[in-house]
Amino acid sequence: MPRVKCTIAYDGARFSGYQIQPNSRTVQEELEKALSVIHKGLDVKVTASGRTDAGVHAKGQVIHFDTPLAIPALRWPSALNSRLPEDIAVKQAEIVAESFHARFSAVGKEYRYKIYQEAVRDPFHRFYACHSPLELDQALMQKAAGSLIGTYDFTSFCSAKTEVEDKVRTITKLEVIQHGKEMELQVAGSGFLYNMVRIIAGTLMEVGRGRIAPDRMPDILAGRDRSLAGKTAPAEGLYLWEVFY
Repeated sequence: MPRVKCTIAYDGARFSGYQIQPNSRTVQEELEKALSVIHKGLDVKVTASGRTDAGVHAKGQVIHFDTPLAIPALRWPSALNSRLPEDIAVKQAEIVAESFHARFSAVGKEYRYKIYQEAVRDPFHRFYACHSPLELDQALMQKAAGSLIGTYDFTSFCSAKTEVEDKVRTITKLEVIQHGKEMELQVAGSGFLYNMVRIIAGTLMEVGRGRIAPDRMPDILAGRDRSLAGKTAPAEGLYLWEVFY
């Protein structure tokens, strides 16, 4: 059967995450419901590049599925979008080789984390960026970020609940971009541990507040201890931006 690769975007505010779970609204469930309608009740499973947690957004999540239908690639976005809720959109689709796998064929990802700096919280940002009532020092944050670029054991920057034993990962880009009162962290790498980007964001925010010195980052990495890094930043600021193949 043809294998279809789709790039999708979704607003994660009203989802309990990407992966199907009982009694919860999820992105995967909505995708598979739409595919079932198109396939007249046939159960079609979707595979993604990875899970996202409740409240996390995606601009460039990638999925694949196999189909017995001879629908041209250009028609899949409109076919799916007409049956999906408004907080999910299929941006593009292509027919790929049977060997392609949305997760295992990926060679890297880029995430972005959005922060807005206002003394009083803005209700219109509450689902789409992290609120910092204090102004953050972008220069200090960028200095600290430079220490995380490279290949390291990121035990200090992953959830203590993770069951993954090998915590060595490679970060190829980590930039702190300032636009007025809005800030964006751009982080790309070969792969990421559970909550890794959110912990990096939380730690850099502590640096920006003057609570962690930038030159402590190598020691935090070397310590391989979750308690050495900052708090896990809230889910609403995180976006899966792009998956690389």
